[in-house]
Amino acid sequence: MAAQLALTRVSLAKDLIGPASAAGPIAGLSSLAKHAGFRNGVMLALRFVQARLLSVWGLLLAAALCPPKVFADFAIFAALANLASIAVLLRFEAVFFQNNDRLRLGRAFRLAVATGTIFLAGAVIAVLFAAAQGWILRGFGALFLISLASRAAIRLLLAEATAEGDFATIGNTNIAQALLQPGMMILLIWPLGPVSLALFAADAFGHAVAACYLAWRRRDSLLRLMHPARWSLTELIMAGWQWRNSPTFLLPSALLSFGFSAAPLLALPMSSNPVLAAHVALATRLLDVPAQMFGAVTTPLVMNNLRRHRGHDQQKRARLVTLGMVAIVAMLFTAIAFVAVSTDELLLSGTKWDGIGEVMAIMALFYGSGALAGPLQEMGAFSSRPHSQMTANAVALAAAAIVIWGFGSLSPALLAVIGLISLGRLLLHLRLTWTAIGDQRLANPS
Repeated sequence: MAAQLALTRVSLAKDLIGPASAAGPIAGLSSLAKHAGFRNGVMLALRFVQARLLSVWGLLLAAALCPPKVFADFAIFAALANLASIAVLLRFEAVFFQNNDRLRLGRAFRLAVATGTIFLAGAVIAVLFAAAQGWILRGFGALFLISLASRAAIRLLLAEATAEGDFATIGNTNIAQALLQPGMMILLIWPLGPVSLALFAADAFGHAVAACYLAWRRRDSLLRLMHPARWSLTELIMAGWQWRNSPTFLLPSALLSFGFSAAPLLALPMSSNPVLAAHVALATRLLDVPAQMFGAVTTPLVMNNLRRHRGHDQQKRARLVTLGMVAIVAMLFTAIAFVAVSTDELLLSGTKWDGIGEVMAIMALFYGSGALAGPLQEMGAFSSRPHSQMTANAVALAAAAIVIWGFGSLSPALLAVIGLISLGRLLLHLRLTWTAIGDQRLANPS
């Protein structure tokens, strides 16, 4: 596979890469791949890149078949499902990575399952109430619940597989989902037509099948973790208290970060121009692909490398890789903006997507800043001021909400201002990374 060839090239080239301190920031970031311990992480990242590239074709084909309003509705549906799925497990899945003890992994896994079950039961009650009041259609509510439960299951099972080092399953799941979900989208558009129901159903059942596939691949491990003899109410209560930092600190930070990442979508319901709303919805999906690719490639490499250093040496290393990431992101998203504008002028002029190039160019600042802020937020685990990142996310989200309310409707100017807020948030993260790494780690409960 292409991923295997790329990984082989990294391995063969390791003797040709000079010391990071001498070769510059970009070479310093690349030099992380020299360590054999990073190979599984690199392979997983490359599988993720393959999956995202495979998913683009379905996204573009659906955009061509569906009216702009339908595509905008689907973007909002997916964003809401993603946001809610973060809260389902109360971030207890993050505990899986705090130690290598199989018994503690089992306790954390059962705690996450119990928490998720209670949360989803509450979600069912809320959806039934909303449907009874006529606020939502029953069918759409059912699809949302299926999508939410499936996304939460995937999040849980991927965390367990990652903790156990089953990178092959994770990579295969990403690729299977990248092929399955767009394929179901096209198949459902054929009989149902280009309507919201087709896209919602494809999202819900695509995630459900992916969750079932992942559970089947991990069935032996799951049977051991979920054995009835291992369940205990006392154990669940004690585990919830022991790892209370997850819902107290990790969950709010993750929700604030995701909420800000969806800031452009928050303005979609206020749009009086359905074409511009559709352009923004498609641009968010397209720009999210390179942003996620960047995070998938850099985060495991950087985090594993920083764990090998302590004190002032760790701070120096953090600054070096940060400079490298800044340079890569700047070049990547500048190129994306240029290609988007050029493609718009050459190929899309006079079509329903005429003008999307300008929208993507404006939003490139927002997504480029967000792409870099992701790994920097993970690096906060090594910070002496870990709560400052949560504050930065909260301030940025509040500022975006005020700006959206102040403008009153979706416009290119609003998108530009949100991009500047994203840049300001990034600068706060950069300041923390530059000055507060290497002094103290965020303490984990023992």
